[in-house]
Amino acid sequence: MQGPFQRAVASLRPRNTSTCSVVGPFIDAEKELPMPLPLVMKTNAFEDGGVVPPRYSCFGDNVQPEFVFQNVPENAASLALLCHDVDVALDGSPEDGVHWTVWNIPPDEGGLPEGRLPPGAVAGRNVDNRNAYLGPGAPPGPRYHHYVFELFALDRELELPRSAGRAELLSAMNGHVIDKAAYVGRFRRERVN
Repeated sequence: MQGPFQRAVASLRPRNTSTCSVVGPFIDAEKELPMPLPLVMKTNAFEDGGVVPPRYSCFGDNVQPEFVFQNVPENAASLALLCHDVDVALDGSPEDGVHWTVWNIPPDEGGLPEGRLPPGAVAGRNVDNRNAYLGPGAPPGPRYHHYVFELFALDRELELPRSAGRAELLSAMNGHVIDKAAYVGRFRRERVN
């Protein structure tokens, strides 16, 4: 037998996985609202959380991996992508290593092809001060570095100079992010004796 608290909690649970009951002073508790599917990014180059093959590293061919985007919001005007090594601290600061910044990716493109950007997309500055993809390049040692690829769905295109890097990109996106996805790759370089 359920008490009043258990019955109240049970009444708030969604009846199925595609809708959600919302309770609040301005919303009818019985009204079912559809839940949008979350933005997703995938690649066949490596599993999410998996090891990045040398082909995509700066010690290999330094080729940007293909990414497929799913469930891009209908109201997205553009997409932006940021890749950074979260396991490095630059010059004693909390800043990490930015390997790739891209903005104004067309939302209907479906992703990024291997080795190139679609028309209209702009590559910003990376940690090497170049407008390009910079593959993983962890220093030699036993520890894997984690490279986080973040995809942002935006409600507008961004007007940034090609000289812009992460700080300018994040500032321009502020207040315009509709949805976000992330994908992680790990990389390490064996120590050579």
